[in-house]
Amino acid sequence: MPAAITTLRSTLATALANVGVWTVFNHVPEIPLSNSLVIANDDPYILVNSNVKTAIAPTVRFKLFLLVPVMDNLGSQTKLEDYYLAVMQKLAASGLTINITSFTAPAILETPSGNLLQSEAGLEIISEWS
Repeated sequence: MPAAITTLRSTLATALANVGVWTVFNHVPEIPLSNSLVIANDDPYILVNSNVKTAIAPTVRFKLFLLVPVMDNLGSQTKLEDYYLAVMQKLAASGLTINITSFTAPAILETPSGNLLQSEAGLEIISEWS
């Protein structure tokens, strides 16, 4: 089901909500938090495959950042892997037409509030012009 570009970010955030497990940000927060998912624009952001913008549904690209606290290596890795599975299940249930391009290898993210382990996923969503 295509979602309008104007509401796609909030639609995606709602689909990924997981109260008590992680916080979803539909924008890049000033300071990233542990146990959160951040939805950010990817580059290129909107792909159009036609000269007639209303004839072809645009593809909207996002990066989804998954952030967990840095614990021992195995604990953080396991938590990220649990997030991968939960994200895939939530996106499958969302009704959105989504292509997940990949999940990156975990990396340390240094923030003012402490270090986090992060991984990112590329998302491509078929949308509509409205």
